[in-house]
Amino acid sequence: MSVAGTYECVTKTPMGDQKSDVTIVVDGDTFSGTNAGAMGSMTMEDGKVDGNKLTWTMNMTVPMPMKLEGEATVDGDTLSGTVKAGAFGAFPISGTRKA
Repeated sequence: MSVAGTYECVTKTPMGDQKSDVTIVVDGDTFSGTNAGAMGSMTMEDGKVDGNKLTWTMNMTVPMPMKLEGEATVDGDTLSGTVKAGAFGAFPISGTRKA
C-alpha cells in the first residue's frame, strides 16, 4: 500500500495537542506535502520515501520561526513518528489515514 494520502494527525507539544491534516503526495522515492492545522499550514520540504518510512523538514513561522525535522512510519492506515524542534526536543506525531 502506498504511503500517499491525507492523515488526521495529532502532535504532542508543550503547547498541547496540535491537530493537523498531513497530506502526502508521492513521486517515486520523494514526496511533497502539507501539514495544515489551527496554527496555519506548513509545506513539507525535502520529503524522502524509503519503503514505508518518511523523512522531511518544515519551516515553522508561528508561534516562532524554527526548522522542524520529521520522520514517520506508515503501517497500513496509521502514521507514527516524531517531529524534532531544535532545542525544544522531539514530539510524537500520530495519525490515521482519512477515507
